[in-house]
Amino acid sequence: MSNAIEVEGLRKVYRASVRAPGLMGSFRQLLQPTYREHVAVRDVSFSIAAGERVAFVGQNGAGKSTTIKLLSGILQPDAGKARVVGFVPWRERTQLSYRIGTVFGQRSQLWYHLPVLDTFELLRHVYDQDGEAYRARSAMLIEAFSIGPHLHKPVRQLSLGERMRCELVASLLHAPDVLFLDEPTIGLDVAAKATIREVVRDESLRFGRTLLLTSHDTADMERVCERVIVIHDGGIVLDEPLARLRQRYIREKRITLQVAEAAPVLDLPHVRVVESAPHRLVLELDVTRMPVDALLHAVLRTLQVQDLTVEDPPMDEIVAAIYARGSEAAS
Repeated sequence: MSNAIEVEGLRKVYRASVRAPGLMGSFRQLLQPTYREHVAVRDVSFSIAAGERVAFVGQNGAGKSTTIKLLSGILQPDAGKARVVGFVPWRERTQLSYRIGTVFGQRSQLWYHLPVLDTFELLRHVYDQDGEAYRARSAMLIEAFSIGPHLHKPVRQLSLGERMRCELVASLLHAPDVLFLDEPTIGLDVAAKATIREVVRDESLRFGRTLLLTSHDTADMERVCERVIVIHDGGIVLDEPLARLRQRYIREKRITLQVAEAAPVLDLPHVRVVESAPHRLVLELDVTRMPVDALLHAVLRTLQVQDLTVEDPPMDEIVAAIYARGSEAAS
């Protein structure tokens, strides 16, 4: 399988002028300007195969959006190489634009005062799409994202969830090979997030689209992607399949018990009681110190269990552990 994205030693530095206070400070800055540098992306290297779905994870300011802007040709790096579907983004941006789709959660590509359908028609001409192919594709996407009732509304009248679904349709109309999604579900309700995740994943599976997704919502990562790249302070600290990431970082299991006892009490080594309520206990088990089956045997000897579930801890906790590791590596 060929690579859709190849990145080697990518680096981007932002420079900001340092202004001293007062008139003399301004005059000195005019004659002998001084600058403060911030390294947004430092020596980033990775490759993504065609059709792969990758989560690009990091805290605010880690370098996620800057990397996506470099890969989509919006910014030019200070060092390094990159190719997206065979094009160097900052040199061949026009050719690349026909092969990629981009969605920035806090920026719109829709015309604010125009009805949504008019924007789609404009984009059809921008991307030189055949009329029949456009109608078939737009009809499929409009149905998938359930935006039919909003097509004749001006964009300014849409809610955030409605607008984001329309943004995704706009980015997919020209059937791009690569889709860059930067916080596509930010601020959305549960139903809107679920729709976006399902359709975006389906697009990748059905048509082999490559996805690079940034999000602070770990459910986006879990339900859409198969691989995770974690960036911290401009550099990559982890790049693993999602399944292996779970195995590596999950040292605890969460066990929920429904029991006959009205006031259940359980005191076992290596087990923490997270929640205690009438007829209910939520436990956290350190699986490196005690296996799950040993705990269950002990529980069944102590309590009258009516139902139980065993779950991994929330992905948020795993990501927090990764960030902590990144901070330790940086320091």
